[in-house]
Amino acid sequence: MSLLDTALSAFGDTQQAAFEGLVQPLMFALGLGNLLEDGYRATGWLLVGAVQILLMATVLSALERWLPVEPVVDRAAVRVDRLYTLVHRLGLFRLAMFFSLEPAAVALAGELRLLGWQPWQIDAWWPDVSDGAVVSFLLYLVLFDFVDYLIHRAQHRWNWWWQLHALHHSQRQMTLWSDPRNHLLDDVLRDAVFVAVALAVGIGPGQFVAVVACTQLLESLSHANVRLSFGPVFGRLLVSPAYHRLHHRIGLGHESDGPGTLGGHNFAVLFPWWDALCGTARRDGRYEPTGIRDQLPEAGGRDYGRGFWMQQWLGLKRLAGRA
Repeated sequence: MSLLDTALSAFGDTQQAAFEGLVQPLMFALGLGNLLEDGYRATGWLLVGAVQILLMATVLSALERWLPVEPVVDRAAVRVDRLYTLVHRLGLFRLAMFFSLEPAAVALAGELRLLGWQPWQIDAWWPDVSDGAVVSFLLYLVLFDFVDYLIHRAQHRWNWWWQLHALHHSQRQMTLWSDPRNHLLDDVLRDAVFVAVALAVGIGPGQFVAVVACTQLLESLSHANVRLSFGPVFGRLLVSPAYHRLHHRIGLGHESDGPGTLGGHNFAVLFPWWDALCGTARRDGRYEPTGIRDQLPEAGGRDYGRGFWMQQWLGLKRLAGRA
């Protein structure tokens, strides 16, 4: 049994114990016995999120204190980002997706199978190969990262989608908590694509959880307030905080041809080779302020909101062309 298989097995045992000992009795008490499958999956996301938050609050937080890019002067903005992190990483948002988007997607996949369509089932490509699960996991990681790159390009290219995604870029005080700072509708759109791809390639639930958890944790690192680059070699294999901070830099990060033009650089989520292949990579080694140009007083001082609900409301108003 490979290390990945061992880890997935241990996680499954923990998930089962937590579900049977805590979640299942609570669901029966609340009259939700018909939703036990959703509850079981929600327990998995809850455990994954709890582990991530623990690592963020200890390891990544220690890195920020050791090698900060800038002092944290707007702690209120960081507190809002912590709220986003709790909502997303503890599975609250994903649970809502289970009750809405995923059942419809699964039903559609069932109908397509009746018509003869079958998922790719990447796991079946090497059934007799040692550590096949590890190979499959790495392939899934690369595949979903490429999908993430394409989504990210679309978020910066299509004006209507940028009006939602701009909330993520409006954070002037980037920290390890900034990655989940997204408009909820933006997340719905992204997750819809991910669910469709997951069904198409036949990724198993355990593998999907592992891919998402690994991606999210590395995204938290890339957003951290850390003066850290991975060097000329390793930095071309994995996105570093220095590489991704340029993506959030005022102007350069979200514009391609000057003020008012959508675009940007360094869209890769995990693997910067997508930027290298598509001509969107940029490196200059500088750590400059983050945010959006139209937030600056000289550019009009556009308001993106201070609190969670105001940020969500203003995102909808921007989408409607009213903010």
